[in-house]
Amino acid sequence: MIADLHVEPRAFFVFFLLWTAGVLAAAQVFQADLNRRKIRANAYWITLLSSLVALAAARFALYFGAAAFAATLVWFLMVAVLAPREKTSTIEVLDSASLAAATVTVVIRLGILFWHLISPAFLEGAPASEGSFALQFYFFLVWAGITFILWWMSLRAARGPKPKGEIFSVYLALAGAARLIGGLFGRRPSITHAFLDFQLMSLFTFLVGSILLAYILRKYHGLSREHRILQHVAARGDTLQPEYSKATPECPHPERWHMYDSMTAEVEVLDFLKTLVTTMKPELVVETGTFLGASTLRIAEGLRENSFGRVITCENDAKVYEEAKKRFAESGLADWIDLRNETSLKLKVEGRIDLLYCDSDLPLREQEVRRFLPQVNPNGLVLMHDASSNLETVREAAQKLEREGLLSVVFLPTPRGLVIGQKREGRI
Repeated sequence: MIADLHVEPRAFFVFFLLWTAGVLAAAQVFQADLNRRKIRANAYWITLLSSLVALAAARFALYFGAAAFAATLVWFLMVAVLAPREKTSTIEVLDSASLAAATVTVVIRLGILFWHLISPAFLEGAPASEGSFALQFYFFLVWAGITFILWWMSLRAARGPKPKGEIFSVYLALAGAARLIGGLFGRRPSITHAFLDFQLMSLFTFLVGSILLAYILRKYHGLSREHRILQHVAARGDTLQPEYSKATPECPHPERWHMYDSMTAEVEVLDFLKTLVTTMKPELVVETGTFLGASTLRIAEGLRENSFGRVITCENDAKVYEEAKKRFAESGLADWIDLRNETSLKLKVEGRIDLLYCDSDLPLREQEVRRFLPQVNPNGLVLMHDASSNLETVREAAQKLEREGLLSVVFLPTPRGLVIGQKREGRI
């Protein structure tokens, strides 16, 4: 975290100013990232105390040529000790701390570079491998790039499910690689023990980060997509954000819509469902694919406003089913919802369906419509989500059902696409 420079006494004041500026910037970045992650902690206190201890460690390790490594190690150890223990994990706080650590480094590097330009004698007492302007410029560019990468990853982690510890391991790998390559560029004419030790520590940092990253990603991708989102929502709650589906010819500006996560319908579609219910006044609504129940709750809100009706919804995943059940109980709308833990193709529904909303696994949508169509009210509606031109499975299924004369369909130009269909048989 701290630049590995042999500071002469006359330059102490300048380095202290740079260090102070770096710590203040890091604290601000640290706190902002914790806020995005909805982690309650005082980043200013953690940053100040961790930085002071790290600075002392760097000063002591200066005699062994390992200031940067000692400071980085002590910084993260202190953050781990001071990290909040309630409703969060230490590794997640270390992710935020990684961005803060990179911020300190890039601020200090920028200050060194600027001071070297206006006062070339500033690094006069530093070894040739560290005092060259070219090497300082290299380190500034590299650390600016590392900081940007970590910042971009942090934004993504706040918006949607990402593996915990990914940013921390990427920081270690990139920091190790940067110092390893920088050491080679700035090596002295003769190879010394200090140089070899520096390179070995850089290589060790790179390997630790790479191995940790591989382990984290392997474990993370072993989870289903549903469970990843479930973990993210449990930690952060529903996060309202711009829709990030790809643009389509029918919907060229998806960012104008909003979303909670990639498996829940667009917020505007959720509002549309409630409006349909209050407008149509259905007695029976069938929904396939409950997931976390955002659409179910909107439908139930409409039923409650109507003062009659019910929605039957099904979720095959037992873990997701339990979370949805919990949400429904807490919402106060459970009386309007009949939640089933089974697949849509085994779901048994009695009575006439006034509104059928299909939002389960994509390959099942056509089968679901065919299965429930005989029970659908000819004056009711059939909705199929994820029918954009980017998602051909549902779109083609709807077109096929229309060609067979089973449905009349309209494609609403939402980011993920929504089919509104009506049964042809028996329609007045």
